[in-house]
Amino acid sequence: MSHKASIAIVNGIGDTVVSFRGALVRDLVARGHAVTVSTPVPAEVDPQAVARAIEALGARCVFSPLNRTGINPLSERRARAHYAEFFNGLRPDAVFVSNPKPIFHAIPAARAAGVARRVAMVTGLGYAFTGSSFKARVIRAVATRLYRSALSDATTVLFQNPDDRDELARRGALMKAPTPRIVAGSGVDVDAFAAMPQPEGPPTFLMVARLLGDKGVREYAEAARTVRAQRPSWRFRLVGWIDANPAAIRSEELDAWVREGSVEFAGRLDDVRGELARASVFVLPSYREGRPKSVLEALASARPVITTDAIGCRETVREGVEGLLVPPRDAQALARACLRLGDDAALRAAMGARARQRAVEQFDVRIVNAVIMEALGA
Repeated sequence: MSHKASIAIVNGIGDTVVSFRGALVRDLVARGHAVTVSTPVPAEVDPQAVARAIEALGARCVFSPLNRTGINPLSERRARAHYAEFFNGLRPDAVFVSNPKPIFHAIPAARAAGVARRVAMVTGLGYAFTGSSFKARVIRAVATRLYRSALSDATTVLFQNPDDRDELARRGALMKAPTPRIVAGSGVDVDAFAAMPQPEGPPTFLMVARLLGDKGVREYAEAARTVRAQRPSWRFRLVGWIDANPAAIRSEELDAWVREGSVEFAGRLDDVRGELARASVFVLPSYREGRPKSVLEALASARPVITTDAIGCRETVREGVEGLLVPPRDAQALARACLRLGDDAALRAAMGARARQRAVEQFDVRIVNAVIMEALGA
């Protein structure tokens, strides 16, 4: 597709569309393509600020009625109808779709509208595939069926880790899909997230995440309590927000952690680079990820990382090289890892240097975008 093309980017989380897809928009616009971004109305951020940020990148913003976490059939039909109207009106040459619900609705709608290139990126299987409750099992069965149908309508399927690919393959969701490819997550802008020296003073630990149980936020708070009992000058910072998700923590839990002094809560931040500059170690004790962008940003900033030996997380850090891997759901193992890195400034610096090198060599957003743009014919 050497001519100027019309390309649609369909996203499932309005609050983070710029941080996750802004670099892709920038690169497509730089090649002369006309880009339209479809994203749900943000829940926590001013919608007009999101629209202005997308327009500043040279693209057009269209808000969708997608409800990311709801399961109301009428709401789902509205979303499907919106995407049908969107593609029939825009007539794009290609579409890039990420996040579960946009894949379920937008990929089939794009095929029905005759969009030639339909690229689906599975960014992680999330709550439906980590939960063991009856509700999670029901959602898992429905999601598997929806993936099977939608991915058969894609021309390219991208996964962020091989475990998610293999899980959907085992469940029969890839039987009619094109052969999947693995990419290094959503990538990280290694120019925007530059290497930073280790901060002075007692160690500071940082976690950045939506405040979900599945992200390991409870284990982080418990490890912080354990470590601070032995090293009271050490700090544990938490950046994020309570998400509209079945696995979200309760605000009373967060308030209790802050009140007892285990955790310092910074709230939601659009730019985490200031927190990364003040952090000695980045922590993400998640149960399962696609490939966590927060960890990629920490690596690019030359921060050693403690994360879990779990799907998606283990692809970001090599044990003892850029950081430490601990078992998921194990707050005491997490506390021991924090003590090990907190007590060894030389180890933190060495791991941080290797972290930066890995980010540049493997996780640069331009590497990821090159794969996506090839699939889009752009």
